[in-house]
Amino acid sequence: MNDALLRTLTPSVLTVLVRRGADFAAAEDAVQDALVEAVRLWPDDPPRDPKGWLVTVAWRKFLDSTRADTARRRREDRLDQEPSPGPTAPADDTLQLYFLCAHPSLTPSSAVALTLRAVGGLTTRQIAQAYLVPEATMAQRISRAKRTVSGVRFDQPGDVATVLRVLYLVFNEGYSGDIDLAAEAIRLTRQLTAAIDHPEAAGLLALMLLHHARRATRTTPDGTLVPLAEQDRGRWDTAAITEGVTILQAALARDRLGEFQAQAAIAALHADAPTAGETDWVQIVEWYDELVRLTGSPVARLNRAVAIGEADGPRAGLASLAALDDTLPRHTAVAAYLHERDGDLTTAARLYATAAQKAPNLAERDHLTRQAARLNTHRHPHPNPNLKPNPAPDPGPDDEALSG
Repeated sequence: MNDALLRTLTPSVLTVLVRRGADFAAAEDAVQDALVEAVRLWPDDPPRDPKGWLVTVAWRKFLDSTRADTARRRREDRLDQEPSPGPTAPADDTLQLYFLCAHPSLTPSSAVALTLRAVGGLTTRQIAQAYLVPEATMAQRISRAKRTVSGVRFDQPGDVATVLRVLYLVFNEGYSGDIDLAAEAIRLTRQLTAAIDHPEAAGLLALMLLHHARRATRTTPDGTLVPLAEQDRGRWDTAAITEGVTILQAALARDRLGEFQAQAAIAALHADAPTAGETDWVQIVEWYDELVRLTGSPVARLNRAVAIGEADGPRAGLASLAALDDTLPRHTAVAAYLHERDGDLTTAARLYATAAQKAPNLAERDHLTRQAARLNTHRHPHPNPNLKPNPAPDPGPDDEALSG
């Protein structure tokens, strides 16, 4: 069986059924039944038109289910006009499915799960493994999401910004189990970018590629996190970086700047620096200024404080940080880094230890604990030029402040 072909065809087959009047939940069940039939029959008798075959079988499965429900008898009369078998129009309706799965009535976690199921073609088990939750829990989440969007019609224009945000959330989940969600997010964003002419979709794809290019260097074989300044830049994926920069330049040339393009520009500047010491922090501050203007995001302001600390010195960074809410995630880690840069090792060690207690995951907690231990072991009354301050590991796209 060609699993890749089935995953590619699934969204468009599902959309055909919904367009014909099937509610989302029933249509999705029918498509899954058709896929089971394909797995059983295709190896011995592959169809000439795989999509047409799936549409025909899925539609029959849907009608069989509808007929079995006497409460839907009137609806059956309207729907029971089965189209003749034959080639299916090549139009790609996947974009509509993106909009449906990113419906504003869904919670972010439900929208992500439904997108992975309906557009990505992943099984409930695979999604559950990726999120490290029981399969039954994920099944309930997806079922609730399907019920929520079952009454939504395709006659309203979709919100591209919401779709992009969902894909951004998928990418930030990273990977676990046998499903790499970062790679899946890139695949889906490529698909979306090919379907619509939108500079922010291109900006998001560029952002993902530029961050994904550093992935192999972010941890040691034993899982220890490696800060951006210490990563082996020779191991970065230059092909992904080149593609990301090319896509970003084309998007920026359209002069319709958005937050994903601004974030991608920052990532490109990091990728362009041959060494950490050659990073163009002045230009990065300028891009953070744009990002703050576009979003007003507290996280962007936190990231900007780190960049200012690199461009204008740690005291300037601390002054910028002082204007922010100290309850922001990773605020304490950034403060520790800037105090260390400023030579106040006692305060930095204390803040690293505090930040470790607030860390969102075990790997980051261990990293920050090591930073506190390093300073407590090698504390000097004046800054030691041989010490390398590292606030935290190389970040994902929403945590560029931790790049060091």
